[in-house]
Amino acid sequence: MQNWIALAIAGLFLAACATVTDVDTDDRRVSDRDRMADEDWSEQRLEEARARGLDPSDPFISALMDDPEGPLSRQTVYFDFDRSEIRNEDMPVIEAHARFLSGHPDRRMTIEGHTDERGSREYNLALGERRAEAVKRIMVLNGVDEDQLDVTSYGEENPVALGSNEEAWQQNRRAELIYRQ
Repeated sequence: MQNWIALAIAGLFLAACATVTDVDTDDRRVSDRDRMADEDWSEQRLEEARARGLDPSDPFISALMDDPEGPLSRQTVYFDFDRSEIRNEDMPVIEAHARFLSGHPDRRMTIEGHTDERGSREYNLALGERRAEAVKRIMVLNGVDEDQLDVTSYGEENPVALGSNEEAWQQNRRAELIYRQ
């Protein structure tokens, strides 16, 4: 009987060791997978920065990429249908960019106004300009020198989402904040 108990205890001990080894191996696999995902994410962000004409070695651009949840990482402001008023949820984004620009007078920004496909070409160009000007006005009120800001309107010409539905239209009703040297 004592032999059976000793064998049972030894078997449980070996099983416990095997489980720890399996968990440890699983943890390493998960850790490796997370590390690879982080590296892929970083590489993806670098490619996105380069595609937008940004220099990833620039300290400001680096800060944007280091904090993807920060207000400076958002460079798009959205608008309601046929409106150019800034929405409350977008004010912190604009104010954060304004603080940065007012503290860095050597930086410049182009504010691009966009619309969805509804409306005439002329109307959409004017609406896109009103949207970009609304963002500019908030930035100037927050201390940005007007010489640091340029405004342009693309109207409906550069959609980010294709389709004739509310989801696509909402993504296209925007102003983009583009830093330049």
